[in-house]
Amino acid sequence: MKNNKKNDNEIMALKVNQWLDEWKKVDYNPEEFRKKPEERFYLFSLSAEKLRRLSGIHRREDGGRKQEAINTNIQRRHEAKRSQNIHQYIRYGFPWSDLSETQRKNEKFNDLRKPGWLPTAIVLNILKKDDKRDNKKVEKKDLITVKETDNNLISIILPEDSHKKDWKPTSLTPIEIIDGQHRLWAFDKDSLDKNYELPVVAFYGLDLSWQAYLFYTINIKPKRINPSMAYDLYPLLRTEDWLDKFEGHKIYRETRAQEITQTLWSDPKSVWHHRINMLGDSGVSQITQSSWIRALLKTFIKVHEGKGIKLGGLFGAPVGKDKMVIPWKRNQQAAFIIKIWNEMEKEVLKCKYEWAKRLRNFKYKKTIKTKKDKAFYGPHTLLNNDQGVTVVLNITNDLFYKKANDLNLKGWLYEDSEKKDVLSSLEENEEIIKFMRDITKSLAKFDWISSGFEGLSGKEKTEKLVFRGGSGYKEFRKQILKHLIKESADLRKYAREIYKDLKY
Repeated sequence: MKNNKKNDNEIMALKVNQWLDEWKKVDYNPEEFRKKPEERFYLFSLSAEKLRRLSGIHRREDGGRKQEAINTNIQRRHEAKRSQNIHQYIRYGFPWSDLSETQRKNEKFNDLRKPGWLPTAIVLNILKKDDKRDNKKVEKKDLITVKETDNNLISIILPEDSHKKDWKPTSLTPIEIIDGQHRLWAFDKDSLDKNYELPVVAFYGLDLSWQAYLFYTINIKPKRINPSMAYDLYPLLRTEDWLDKFEGHKIYRETRAQEITQTLWSDPKSVWHHRINMLGDSGVSQITQSSWIRALLKTFIKVHEGKGIKLGGLFGAPVGKDKMVIPWKRNQQAAFIIKIWNEMEKEVLKCKYEWAKRLRNFKYKKTIKTKKDKAFYGPHTLLNNDQGVTVVLNITNDLFYKKANDLNLKGWLYEDSEKKDVLSSLEENEEIIKFMRDITKSLAKFDWISSGFEGLSGKEKTEKLVFRGGSGYKEFRKQILKHLIKESADLRKYAREIYKDLKY
């Protein structure tokens, strides 16, 4: 269809009516970001350059670090390598785009150049005036207007001056990309023609949960991309109830718990490096991989504590005032867990609390096979068994869950193309690290001696035995919270809130 424009900011689009009466039975729930959608969508074309501006996809700056889109609330993540591959394809076609630099310089491969067509539509949503993201709306002058015309076409009027290269929205961008962001990032190069147009399928005022649903059906259902990657690209999928009922918890949570455990074991910077029994071998005095997976599923990757309780998992359940999932990728999540335990080790190793001195100085009947600090690495510290690991993860998850907005956890961004590694990137975030150190410093004051310690009195052993068994996790968590309320002025407020949320 020829795009008859009256000016640089008006586009003529085809209206596609797509609705069935059966869809009236669908559960439409605005509180779950699933309000009833319009009964049509629109087809048109738009230059990649203009579409990038309108959707907040900007040029990467600061040594390759992505300048985050103004409208980050849909929480799509960018994989730089994918966009680089698409960029090469657009310029040279296939198979030239897959050749090495040496092969491209060899003229015998010149016949492999082909057009780099992108005929598949970018799927997007145009925000309406009352649509909110992080309690923000698109400013009136930045809105895109959709109007009916006499000839059954649709007139889409873009913001004034949005055709200019330096145009920026005042607040939110008027377009959210549902599928196709990596194709748009591929145009983040001056070498590509600014007039290169892309086909577009545009929804109008489509709620967030429906956008996640579209992303799933386009990308994961046909198995076009790896599901684990998909849940990083679109974190909102982690909590979609229809996915949970259809696929079960393994679709994200169990796989992610295994991936994080693998990283904790394999990363040389982790205090758990080669200290997890990955194969479940008997006779190995290490926490098993399955225990770590269970601990993560109960804590950072849980969906919700239960009816009437407000705590969820930092890597899974909705967090903060806008109830959005924190969009960290797998390597960010693993780095976060690694850093917690590294800080925990640091606090224990330098502490001179009575419990730690008892474990270090006791004359054991049997030789303990570790030359490291027995207060952290020994067999009789709760920090080196399943229950202690679970409780540390529980407490740190709950505290960060409570303070997610204040710490702007969603604001910690990391791209694999950055020169620094992900752990170094996390360590640059002073607020997050300070809060983490406040937690580990307070936790180090707690008595972490296990019930199996030979030096316990009868009374002490009885007190420690309450941590054993299925009910022991709850009692352990309860006592840690009481300890924080009593010992830590910095954490007291949050510990009290968690204590109340858990109905202790």
